Amino acid sequence: MIVILSNINTVQAAETKVELPLPSLYDFKNDPFLLDWTFLVEDKQTLAAAPAPMSFEEKTLKRWKQKQADKWAALPKEKFVINASAYTAAADECGKNDGITASGLKVAEKRTLACPPAFPFGTKVSIEGVGELRCEDRGGAIKGNHFDIYVKTKAEAFAFGRRNLVAQVIE
Repeated sequence: MIVILSNINTVQAAETKVELPLPSLYDFKNDPFLLDWTFLVEDKQTLAAAPAPMSFEEKTLKRWKQKQADKWAALPKEKFVINASAYTAAADECGKNDGITASGLKVAEKRTLACPPAFPFGTKVSIEGVGELRCEDRGGAIKGNHFDIYVKTKAEAFAFGRRNLVAQVIE
């Protein structure tokens, strides 16, 4: 609605809004199509914002981290010398040949390390000349500064032998 106010010398126009209640012909809050569409949009947004699902390895190591929380604080901060040897997942060495480690993970070359009990599962250790490995296994002879590096074949294990190497806990 436009109201015109006139004066002898000036003409002014003012606009005012008039809101009229609209009849409630359509109840959009209960429309099944809109409800379904809204939930689909919300689900897509929720899925996009949600973190990626954890792998079996990540879940297993997270569970071990919680169980062995006291050991993380006692890990060495500086470099240290280890007595390293190599092992395979053969039945004559492990008593079984399924390749499942003490932590519940399957062995993997260039990843699996058998550590003494003082090192919690999931600890990443950088070993000079070998690389970064993760504590995933234990063994009856793994005590003190003795670490076992997983390799695929017995030939690789015998070729590796026993060495004193410098190591450092990364994570």
